[in-house]
Amino acid sequence: MTVLVQISDPHFGTEQPPVVRALADWVRAQAPDVLLLTGDITQRATAAQFAAARHFVDGLGVAQCLAIPGNHDIPLFALWARLFAPYRRYATAFGTELAPVVERPDCLVLGLNTTRWWRHENGEVSQRQIADVTRRLARASPAQLRIVAVHQPVAVTRPEDEKNLLRGHAALAQHASQAGADLVLGGHIHLPYALRLSAEHAIWAVQAGTAVSSRVRAGAPNSVNLIRGPVIGVDGARSCTLERWDHDARTGRFEPAQVRTLELSPMPSALPAAASPLHAR
Repeated sequence: MTVLVQISDPHFGTEQPPVVRALADWVRAQAPDVLLLTGDITQRATAAQFAAARHFVDGLGVAQCLAIPGNHDIPLFALWARLFAPYRRYATAFGTELAPVVERPDCLVLGLNTTRWWRHENGEVSQRQIADVTRRLARASPAQLRIVAVHQPVAVTRPEDEKNLLRGHAALAQHASQAGADLVLGGHIHLPYALRLSAEHAIWAVQAGTAVSSRVRAGAPNSVNLIRGPVIGVDGARSCTLERWDHDARTGRFEPAQVRTLELSPMPSALPAAASPLHAR
């Protein structure tokens, strides 16, 4: 069983040192197999902020790390860099691959870059990206926990957050679910929750809060997600465990806040046929 930690929206540059230390202690204690960084790693995409984030990640001792950029990871005020080299500073710290993949015998994680240099906050997923993810998911093993990682949410719980929905979220959810995806991980709005996306397929949107930033939402402290799975029963039933851990200012530690079992699509004799490939553009 693979253990994954999802850290989202740390916004290095606004990090709180006691929370950073507590998170590092917690991650090392959990000893996850995979670390997932789902965007907004920095606050203003400066070289110093990326260096601080890289230093933090290197100190966690996790064997595999998958990172994707968020809208804050593109320079905002350095216009030349934003126009002509928007991911240069990100790439220096976390590599040039903007569609990273982590594959293990029981887990597949596909990262998508949903940022665009011409968009300040909103994210977007293209038809080409959806087609690529659909094809890759369709080749996955039925025994794998199949995860798509984006930055902006594909589902929200409050009307005021609808403006933050990933552009193309409905098409991504539809095609990914038909191709066998189990989870779509996101961040961006600093609000943790899990929502089932389809009545037909057991695919879940899993959102993470902000890990260490002072930019927390009212009622939503710094938090991270821990995912364990998949669990496969003798009858072919599949599930994974989603744990939310919140930072507790009283204890100075990350403490368990919620544990949920997410029921997934059962082991089939063959995965459902993927949706017809989209025309790339």
